[in-house]
Amino acid sequence: MDRLEAGRIVAGARHAAGVSWQDLADELGRSLVWTTSALLGQQPVDADQAAAVGERLGLSTEVVEALQFPPVRGAAALDPTEPVAYRLQEALQVYGRSISELLAEEFGDGIMSAIDFELSFARRSDPKGDRVVLTLDGKFLPYRVW
Repeated sequence: MDRLEAGRIVAGARHAAGVSWQDLADELGRSLVWTTSALLGQQPVDADQAAAVGERLGLSTEVVEALQFPPVRGAAALDPTEPVAYRLQEALQVYGRSISELLAEEFGDGIMSAIDFELSFARRSDPKGDRVVLTLDGKFLPYRVW
């Protein structure tokens, strides 16, 4: 079993048990987004965290062990045809250049870190339909001149 398969099992077990991602985040003492990412396979999970999730969801020893494998990031962890992922890619295709230009104007030549990074997720009521609010919060990393 690999890390991504363990994540799929966690997602199914969580649903079957009626446990929310927030419940698991509270169990681990971590943020909602980080916990979800970790349990799906994209962040490191230590032995204590894996054991706690395993106990809460009734996971096998094999799954608990697989949760502790190194994280899987990048293309292997993302299905670009999944509707939410696709729409986020579309948003970056439309606004990515603008974000780059505005970042350069505000901060200078550099990038936003995806390592020193936080992502928050919220729901905002709106009379025309509820809104999804995603906040990408990454450290600015200037390009080094040598």
